[in-house]
Amino acid sequence: MKRNLDLVREILLWMEAQPEGQNVAWKIQIDGFTDEEIGYHAYLMHQAGLIIATDATFLESHSPHWIPTMLTWQGHEFLSAAKDDTVWAKAKKDVIKPALGATYTVILEWLKAEAKARLGLP
Repeated sequence: MKRNLDLVREILLWMEAQPEGQNVAWKIQIDGFTDEEIGYHAYLMHQAGLIIATDATFLESHSPHWIPTMLTWQGHEFLSAAKDDTVWAKAKKDVIKPALGATYTVILEWLKAEAKARLGLP
């Protein structure tokens, strides 16, 4: 399964919108994505330090299935940089697509630089 940064962003947006500060329902649904895709991306995001997630993988699972439970500081930071739809669309057009799947670190650095430029900071 390929990493999908749009799904990563959608999971972060969904988690931030939870009023309790954590996923108390233990269920996450995002239109256009399967439970397997969400579970696998939660696993990747946990590895990257964006979220804290719980392993719900069982023997019959076809892929890692993790359940997002809460955002980390790093997850909030990434989401702050990627939240604006216009900035995210520009990142996808200028960084992600030309680089054929730029690394998370490259995208984060670009988002930070874009935020600084919008604020008029050096």
